[in-house]
Amino acid sequence: MKVMANDVFQQMQGMKLEANSNIVERTAIAPSNNSSVDFGNLLRQAIDNVNELQADSKAKATAFEMGDRSVSLGDVMIASQKSGVAFDATVQVRNKLMEAYKEIMSMPV
Repeated sequence: MKVMANDVFQQMQGMKLEANSNIVERTAIAPSNNSSVDFGNLLRQAIDNVNELQADSKAKATAFEMGDRSVSLGDVMIASQKSGVAFDATVQVRNKLMEAYKEIMSMPV
């Protein structure tokens, strides 16, 4: 389990470095309307991914409960944890977006 946690941590660090390099590249380029469309698409894909993980988790749990021998309890628990982590991350992103929106709306004009 520790090896898997280290792999996830390394992936997160890699995504952080990639995101930081993308920020530097985008600030050097003149802003365009594509960035807002890209953000919207990125957000939609993230939500769709969470939905797929939750549907997969539910399907595996149902298959296990019905006695399907091809689905183990471990598979069900891993799918459940993946969907839970993805949902929690999505909620945190939503909370940060709401905080940013409130902060922008409270700025004097």
